[in-house]
Amino acid sequence: MTERPAARERGTRRLTIAALSGALALAVASTVAGPAAPARDLVRADDVAGAEPWFELAVGEGERRGTVAVRRGSGALAAGDEAVARWVRRNADAVGAYFGGLPVRRVEVTIRPVAGDDRIHGTTFGHGPARIEMRLGSEVVEADLADDWVLPHELCHLALPSVPEESHWLEEGMATYVEPVARVRAGAIPEERFWRELVRGLPQGQPRRGDRGLDRTPTWARTYWGGALFCFVADVEIRRRTDNRHGLEDALRGVIAAGGHIERRWRLADVLAAADGAVGVPVLAELHARMGREPVEVDLEDYWRRLGVVRGRRGRVAFDDAAPWAAIRRAITAP
Repeated sequence: MTERPAARERGTRRLTIAALSGALALAVASTVAGPAAPARDLVRADDVAGAEPWFELAVGEGERRGTVAVRRGSGALAAGDEAVARWVRRNADAVGAYFGGLPVRRVEVTIRPVAGDDRIHGTTFGHGPARIEMRLGSEVVEADLADDWVLPHELCHLALPSVPEESHWLEEGMATYVEPVARVRAGAIPEERFWRELVRGLPQGQPRRGDRGLDRTPTWARTYWGGALFCFVADVEIRRRTDNRHGLEDALRGVIAAGGHIERRWRLADVLAAADGAVGVPVLAELHARMGREPVEVDLEDYWRRLGVVRGRRGRVAFDDAAPWAAIRRAITAP
């Protein structure tokens, strides 16, 4: 995470809680995520492409059961193959639990060792069958895999259709926001760390001088953190307007249920309509109408106060369970 950006310029609109309020119909019954697939679903398949072994992981249950097919490129890995397999399983289960199953029927994940490197890189492709290319540094150890955010970020991309280039912020912003939510729910990171990193990261998504709204400001900060800020506000607002019966995950599951995922191309309006329809409140469409074509600053200080996220010394946070939206804060991170 980087430090909080400089103060916003004049002329930027400010998004407050009051600006989002209004009487809306409540949502339909929520969807419950299926349990994670058991470890016995990890099977070694026949070798392909010479010496490259595969692992196939079953994620989810019933109609939402999907397969993660893992190919390993040649080259030594300090972490060891078993640790790599556990890394893929752990993150596939965490992301699958958030979305109620694997968003696609099958995704191929290729692990390519990179000699002399200690980093993890990833790219997701949706043209044709879904696939994820992971470049894993040969010097990466199991502790690095345990703290990795890259693979779950890439797995989150499976849940949204490809949208027009001007709406790319939703694809990256959703993955940026949902990845740590999925990991904190799975117990991979503590609740305090989740909120601490959100408090440090989300201000990077606020508009700066010259901003023209999310659709027309394709900078790194606005694409990743601006999109994450949109998703965070949407998550809170959905929960607030539905008395905490629904959250962003229900909206995104609605997109998947309507046939939307990485292998499809949709208009942004269709994505937002499917998401809003699943929760019964037009939160995402309203937010886009405000933030898509104009620079709108979110009053994060008010959100932290209402959610009961109290900032302490050295960047740490504590929680105020007497805050008006404390139940929403707890629901966001609850397994």
